Amino acid sequence: NKLIILTTVLAALIMPLACNGASLIDIYEDALTNDPRLKEAYANKQAIIESKPQALSLLLPKLTASGAFSDSDTDGNSTFQRRIFDPITGDLLAVTTDNTQFVQETDSFQWEVTLQQSIIDASAWMTLKKANKVVAQAEVDYLSAEQDLMVRVSNAYFDVLAAQDTLESEQAARAAIERQLDQARKRYEVGIIAITDVQEAQAAFDQSIASEISAKRNLATTKELLREITDSYPEDLQKPETNMPLIMPNPQSESEWVNTALQQNLNLLSAQVGTEIGRNEVNIQKSGHYPTLGLQASKRDIDNNSLRSDSGSPFSPADTENVNEGIGLQLNIPIYSGGQTSSRVRQAVAQHRSAKEKLERIARETTRKARDSYLGIISGIATVKALEQAVKSSTTALQATEAGYEVGTRTTVDVLEARRRLYSAQTNLAISKYDYLKNIVRLKQAAGTLSREDLIQINNWLQ
Repeated sequence: NKLIILTTVLAALIMPLACNGASLIDIYEDALTNDPRLKEAYANKQAIIESKPQALSLLLPKLTASGAFSDSDTDGNSTFQRRIFDPITGDLLAVTTDNTQFVQETDSFQWEVTLQQSIIDASAWMTLKKANKVVAQAEVDYLSAEQDLMVRVSNAYFDVLAAQDTLESEQAARAAIERQLDQARKRYEVGIIAITDVQEAQAAFDQSIASEISAKRNLATTKELLREITDSYPEDLQKPETNMPLIMPNPQSESEWVNTALQQNLNLLSAQVGTEIGRNEVNIQKSGHYPTLGLQASKRDIDNNSLRSDSGSPFSPADTENVNEGIGLQLNIPIYSGGQTSSRVRQAVAQHRSAKEKLERIARETTRKARDSYLGIISGIATVKALEQAVKSSTTALQATEAGYEVGTRTTVDVLEARRRLYSAQTNLAISKYDYLKNIVRLKQAAGTLSREDLIQINNWLQ
């Protein structure tokens, strides 16, 4: 009976390992294609890259051309008064009125070409310098998003495995307690044990059902979190090998990992570039006080073609063409803009100060994460080894307790408690392995060295 129970429990825990399920790399490949957050980061990077050609355009020549054509017809009357005077006395003799009908058709065409070239513009040069750093920051941010995806995939992957192990443990516990309950009922019916033992077994069975329901809910939640990244529900996932290697961090120095993180952490590098961008923005706003000098050349051609007829006379043409060409320098000297430039300078200074505080915050966070992940690996190795021994001890203790129960020296409560300790130790052992693997990924991310090769190494430890 004891052998059957132990075999059933071990089979429930080991059977999923035999399935050739999806590996960590398989899930990561799906995430690369389907993760919305990574796609969002890529789109943001592509949008920010366009800031460089936009900044460069401020320094390049600008050529514009325009043209217009019009066709107009005019019909009208012209009224003229003519006065007749006596040539001798100068007296007004008569006033006559002449009405003239006229028709005029006019076609007008004009075009203009203008060339503008900046010669001295400090703001444009500073904007280009800032754009180069903005693009560099966008590249770093995207690399950080790729590393973040590796961490999120690893966390979600191992969280699903932990939830599966917990559910399998709860199901095995519920099945074992149910058999314990049946056995207690039979013993009670023949008068071997008291009713309290049956009630204890019943209470433990009811609790196991509730725990199993909770474990199912937790498994569904973790699968949903993984689906959020890959857009598909995970099937069977590969688990760590029983003899998975427990490797110490290399180098085995907490301070060296911290120093590496302070030099290579991508979020920290992005924040450093952000402070430089803030400094550039201050200079750009200060340049609002500086004069600008530009070259402007233009050519304009206006061509009018007219036909006019007065009082039915034949049409007579009246064509005109005007051509204007010019080239010159335009100097703009800002004197007073209502305080706008000074306000923008103060605003940029405050934003630069904010960027420096952000850099300090991320530096401290990076130090904390590097130390925490390093210590997490060290303690994780010790925890796994301790829990492996705990599983062995709990298995032996359960066998001894069941043997004592058979001879009447142990109660049902003792057996249930021993079994609970065994299941708890088995589940905690599996979870401690997952935590160890997650800390490896987090340490590499904190150090800024996390790559696909690290996931491949962990993937090789799965089966």
